[in-house]
Amino acid sequence: MSTSMTDRRPPTAAGGPAAPHRVMRRSPLAHAWRNARERLVAGGFMAPAVLLVTLFLLAPFVWTIYRSFFSDTRTSPFSWFDNYSLFASDPALSRSIQNTLMWVVGTVVLPFVLGLAIACMTNASRLSRLARLCVVLPYALSGSAVAVVWNFMLTTDGAVNQVLTSAGLDSLTQGWLLTWPGNTIVMILANAWQATGVAVILFLVGLQSIPPETLEACSLDGAGGWQQFRHIVLPQLRPVSIIVIGMSLVNGLKSFDLIWVLTQGGPGRATETLAVSMYNETFLELRPGAGAAIAVVLTVIVLAASWLYLRRQLDVKGV
Repeated sequence: MSTSMTDRRPPTAAGGPAAPHRVMRRSPLAHAWRNARERLVAGGFMAPAVLLVTLFLLAPFVWTIYRSFFSDTRTSPFSWFDNYSLFASDPALSRSIQNTLMWVVGTVVLPFVLGLAIACMTNASRLSRLARLCVVLPYALSGSAVAVVWNFMLTTDGAVNQVLTSAGLDSLTQGWLLTWPGNTIVMILANAWQATGVAVILFLVGLQSIPPETLEACSLDGAGGWQQFRHIVLPQLRPVSIIVIGMSLVNGLKSFDLIWVLTQGGPGRATETLAVSMYNETFLELRPGAGAAIAVVLTVIVLAASWLYLRRQLDVKGV
């Protein structure tokens, strides 16, 4: 009986591989059903996030666009582009645009330059931890807390004027928050004092990721400190620089809390940025149509500036 059962087996070569198993192929219908099920599962996981983004971001933005085409009077509610024409006819909005441009330049240049310089100086220093703590600590504070500190320093009888008076420099004392453009400049400095901390952290991460062998080889070739920084360090910090400048650009365009606590856009409306003007028009002047138009313009500027900058920087070397 064992001989007959053995004879029924398929013949194989001695010591050769076993006969391959038959592979069962899935039918097209089963494959399509599997793909559909995977998509449904992925969609189920994404649905809560999409719902929250739509509910709290997209829906209010669409309503803001809709509201910007309506005036604030009962006689002619639909006003087309009258609210947007205020940018050309209202002097306060013209000054707000100037202040916003100043904020963008100051909040991009100062944190970038100061953050890069402090990161390079403290990267290999013995006192680097203490210096980093002193620089990064203001970033942990809220904008309102920073404004309270600087308000104590910049008022007419504040710390800055008292120090100047005690040093015999009475001619330099002034109302730092009372005249334009000086008040805008000192607020930009206050913002840079806070924002430099995150730039230092990011640049330190970038510096510590540079291979030391690269700098050693460059030094052996006779390159000085400035040449190493220009041709080795700075190019390898390009991805970090993109992040720092992008964050500073967006924060400069939407700055509000520091300005509001320090001056509330005053004196008059001299220190308003577009974000402050949007709040002032909507909640203080009770002109929600004009405030909605300012919000739409500010959103378009932020998105366009961020997209143009990131597209240009990321397409240079495919970063």
